[in-house]
Amino acid sequence: MPASAAVRILLDHYRANARTLPWRSPPGQAPMDPYKVWLSEVMLQQTTVSTVTPRFTRFVERWPTVEALAAAADEEILGEWAGLGYYARARNLIACARTVVARESFPTSETELRTLPGVGDYTAAAIAAIAFGRDSTPIDTNVERVVARLKGLTDKAAVRAAAIALTPAGQAGDFAQALMDLGATLCRPKNPDCPACPLRADCTGYLRGRPEAYPAPKMKKDRPHRHGIAFWYQQDDALFLVRRPDKGMLGGMAALPGDDWAGDSPPPVEALTTVSHGFTHFTLDLHVVRASGSPNDEGWWHDLDRIGQAGLPTLFAKAVAQVRAKERS
Repeated sequence: MPASAAVRILLDHYRANARTLPWRSPPGQAPMDPYKVWLSEVMLQQTTVSTVTPRFTRFVERWPTVEALAAAADEEILGEWAGLGYYARARNLIACARTVVARESFPTSETELRTLPGVGDYTAAAIAAIAFGRDSTPIDTNVERVVARLKGLTDKAAVRAAAIALTPAGQAGDFAQALMDLGATLCRPKNPDCPACPLRADCTGYLRGRPEAYPAPKMKKDRPHRHGIAFWYQQDDALFLVRRPDKGMLGGMAALPGDDWAGDSPPPVEALTTVSHGFTHFTLDLHVVRASGSPNDEGWWHDLDRIGQAGLPTLFAKAVAQVRAKERS
């Protein structure tokens, strides 16, 4: 099957089966607001569509334009981001929104988009193609997997070249989203639904009987394990919270006060609870220890009955929930 025929078949399949997503225009229609495309692409980095969808909706209801987001306080944005993880994205989101407002609009080319804070090669290509109709080729894990299987490729550079060669002029946005949808729904990492795939007749991986061999599996690196302490200061029905430094893990987020998580063994004190959590480069056991006296850190007392409004990231939200559950029992 010629490449052009495969592209036509995929686009026809996309028009009939496109996922309905709040940041996406239906196939063939005018592009979505660049603000919504950019926001969704930032949120979707290493985060699932099912997790992002309700959070995206909340974000745009609260800040419907990039100007509104740029004018918001850092703490409000970081609090709304809590639970989405990879918090450097939230700090870049703030910086990017203010940069766009300062220059009065989003740049439209892939090259210019890469100059924005937090916008890398993939995100720049996605915004250029989807929001501005440029002939760019965004390659995420879904796109890479579909193209690798279709062409029987294991080398990343070869996959990229093949994806670019397949991208149809004037339809890059729909084509990219068609590949993303196919990878998310049929051409899954495990147990791909090859019989339902519109490209199976021309798919090298399928014809060879081993689609899961493409792309080449990534080697997983062992992550070091650390221990940290978080201090539980409670005054009546209020809990003492701090804001973490702007740079570093969970930068700028609300948190329990504590140490730098550099320990290689549990602390020699009894913990109220221990929370196990995985970060990209290490795993952590956070030991929550009851503290007495007055806290030395700068922070604030937060009503425990309204702790869900504190904007705690997942690690500290889990710690608070576990301590409260133990106290209730």
